[in-house]
Amino acid sequence: MGRAVNRSGGRARVVIAQHRLLHYRVALFERLRAACAEHRVELHLVHGQASPYEALKRDTGQIAWADTVRNRFLRVGGVDLVWQPYPAALRDADLVVLIQENRLLSNYPWLLRLRTPPGQRVAFWGHGRNLQSTAPTGLRERWKRWFVNRVDWWFAYTDSTRSLLRSDGFPDERISVLNNAIDNDRFVQDLAAVGAASMNSCLERLGAEPGAPIGVYCGSLYPDKRLDLLVAAADLVHAERPDFRLAVIGDGPSRSQLTEAAATRPWLHCVGVQRGADKAAWFRVANAYLSPGAVGLHVLDAFCAGLPMITTRDARHGPEIAYLEPERNGFVVDADARAIADSYLALLRDAALHQRVRTAAVQDAGRYTLDAMVDNFVTGIERCLQMPPMRGVRPA
Repeated sequence: MGRAVNRSGGRARVVIAQHRLLHYRVALFERLRAACAEHRVELHLVHGQASPYEALKRDTGQIAWADTVRNRFLRVGGVDLVWQPYPAALRDADLVVLIQENRLLSNYPWLLRLRTPPGQRVAFWGHGRNLQSTAPTGLRERWKRWFVNRVDWWFAYTDSTRSLLRSDGFPDERISVLNNAIDNDRFVQDLAAVGAASMNSCLERLGAEPGAPIGVYCGSLYPDKRLDLLVAAADLVHAERPDFRLAVIGDGPSRSQLTEAAATRPWLHCVGVQRGADKAAWFRVANAYLSPGAVGLHVLDAFCAGLPMITTRDARHGPEIAYLEPERNGFVVDADARAIADSYLALLRDAALHQRVRTAAVQDAGRYTLDAMVDNFVTGIERCLQMPPMRGVRPA
C-alpha cells in the first residue's frame, strides 16, 4: 500500500469525530495515531461529552492531544439529540470519519455536502443498522438507511456490517472491515498479573470457597442487557448449587434493579465499575460469563479470560456477536432462565466440555486484537484517500 497524501501532495489530514470518548477507545486512538504517522497521515480526534443519561455509565476516557468541544443536547421523545461543534482549523481535512447515528445532528451538513470542500472525503464508522432497535423497519431505521450511501467510504465493525451495507447497495470495494476490538494484550497482562491475594480478596467478598462456581457479568447496566433474566437464571443455578456466586461488574441506569435483587440474595454481588488489575481479578475467580442480553465488545474480555460466554439468540446484540461461535467458544440459548441455567450447569458437570470451550475462547482472543483493528483502519484510510470521492450516490 502506498503512502497517503493530501490534495496538494503533502501529509494527509484525517479527522475522526466521536460525540464522546469512551475509555476503551483510548488505546485504539493512541495506536492508530502512531500507525497513521508512519504512513504520512496526520490523525486528529474530535470529541465532546456524554449526555447526562450516558454519564451514568461512567465510561469516559481522556486523550491529551484530542480536540475537545462542547456538545449541545436536546432531549426529544427520550432521545438525546446531539450537536457537536467542529474545529474550524480542521475544515480542510482530507477525510472526515463520522459515527453513524441518526441523533448526531452535526453529521447532516457533512452528509448533505454542505461542509465539504472539493476533494474532501467523508466516511461512516458504524454498524450499518441500529441493532438495538425495537422497530427495525420503522421510520428511524429507514431514515438511517437513506444516508448509508451518502458517504465515500465505510469503516464497518464486522463482516456482518459489510453484508448489511452491500444489501443497501454500497460498493464493496469502498468498505473496510475493522473487526472491532479492545486492548486484549493489556487485559491478558492484567489477568496474568493477578496474584493469590487479589483472588482471595474477591472470594472473601463473595463469601465463596476456592473452586466454587462463580459467574461474572461485566458491562453497562441498562434494559437491553436483560438483567431480570440474568437474576432469574442465577436463582435457578443457586437453587441447585448453593455454593454458586454471581459478580456483576459495571454501572448504568439499571443499577438499582441489581442492587434491589442483591438485597435479598446474599450470593449476588454488585461490585461496580472495575478496571485494569481489579477487573482482571474478578475474571480470574469466575468460570463463566453470563450475558443474557445484548453482547458487544465484552465478548473479547470473556475470550481473553477463557470464560465461556452464555447469551441468548434474540437479544439485540452488537455486531461483535459474530465472534461467538455456539458450542465452540461460547453458548447461545433461548431467552429463558431455565435454558441459561441449564447451559451453565452443564459446564459445571462436564469438565471436558468446559475446558474445550475455554481453550477455543482463548484462541479466538488472538484473532480479534486491537493491533489487527489498527492495521485494518490504517489500510482503509489509505485506500479511501487513494480513490476519488464518490459524489451523487443514492440508495439502491
